[in-house]
Amino acid sequence: MNSIWTLLEIPSVRLALLALLLGSVALPIVGVFIVGLDIMPVRFAMMHVALLGIAIGLLTGLDPLLCALVLCALTGGALTPLARSSAGLSGAMGLLMTLAIAAALLVLSISGVNANGAFELLWGSILATRPGDVAALAVLAVLVPVLYGLRRKDLALLLHDRELAVCSGVAVERLTLVLLVVIAVAIASAIRLTGALLVDALTLLPALAARRVGRSLSAMVGWSVVFGLAFNLGGFLLALLLDLPPGPVLVLVGGLCTVLLYSIPERILTK
Repeated sequence: MNSIWTLLEIPSVRLALLALLLGSVALPIVGVFIVGLDIMPVRFAMMHVALLGIAIGLLTGLDPLLCALVLCALTGGALTPLARSSAGLSGAMGLLMTLAIAAALLVLSISGVNANGAFELLWGSILATRPGDVAALAVLAVLVPVLYGLRRKDLALLLHDRELAVCSGVAVERLTLVLLVVIAVAIASAIRLTGALLVDALTLLPALAARRVGRSLSAMVGWSVVFGLAFNLGGFLLALLLDLPPGPVLVLVGGLCTVLLYSIPERILTK
């Protein structure tokens, strides 16, 4: 236990812990939005868009992560009109993912930029968290709960049934635009913590666990934050204790806890 306290005296470890705390507030709620909108492919699509943004950043000399955030936000907003189509967003996400990865590889190829630099950001590292990453997560930690608090009833209708929300007078188009932009920016912000390929640990795993025990949107949001804090902090401290890479341990802790939760019979959870 003393070794953990010793490690927590290292600035990079403290910064990583702060990033996880802030991420555990906002990102699980974003996961609830993703589950409610039934747009699971959005993570893969935005990961590829983020790679394109990183490639553009490396090519132009701008901050790669900032380029990824801006490009993801613009892309998320541009997808809004497709949400009202009968096919939904799934097909558009697949098309976007394909185009984004092709464009990213083309930019990396013609610019002569070392592709390893781009892919290193995608793999992510919690201990490589920078103050700018923490600032982005801090903004999300305030913005996302405030958005939920102000539009809770409208969100409940939209996430339950889009047509019902339209009939009830909810500004569905505008609310969908806001949600898609927030989701896109949140996914891009989490890349440095676990890497794009493991971003589900911060978003979807707490949301899926919360869906198992929550019986309303408010309950799901509350439980998702609780599970996010438990999974992320538990996994991080366990990794420090065992001297293992934090990212994979964090994901395994969240994944195993979610599986265990789903193995509990429904009658016990509803008591």
